[in-house]
Amino acid sequence: MKTLTNNEPLDQRNDWLTQLDKFVRDNQPELAALAWGLNLEKGESSDTLGINLTPTPHFVYCSRQAIEKLSRQVEGKINEILGIINGYKPEEEVLAIAIGKHQIKLVYFKPEIPPPDCFEKVGEDVDSLLRKLEERMAEKITLED
Repeated sequence: MKTLTNNEPLDQRNDWLTQLDKFVRDNQPELAALAWGLNLEKGESSDTLGINLTPTPHFVYCSRQAIEKLSRQVEGKINEILGIINGYKPEEEVLAIAIGKHQIKLVYFKPEIPPPDCFEKVGEDVDSLLRKLEERMAEKITLED
């Protein structure tokens, strides 16, 4: 088996970060639909959508307090994430924080179709979208020990 280094192009690496990027690209409309559906359910909450990759990939909510605490613990190295969260427009964008082993990654994109329209077009309820996307994540994203 070939060992990949950080000098190799990202599309040739097969770590969870690359797997997540591919998953997001392949599932943008459904992720936008889910993000909007969850936004409608949670209302004015300051929680942010999260993707916890352990033990198997699943969606969670990350509280503002938890993200701020993590930022303090890592000496402000994720303050940019807090800034993006502050400016997040759920009717236009998708935002989630992916949590792996000792790493986090921001999932942030503007879909071709606005999230409310994606939700309408996909035509599934939030629970169905959650199940479908969690199953797809489990098939596509693995954490190596």
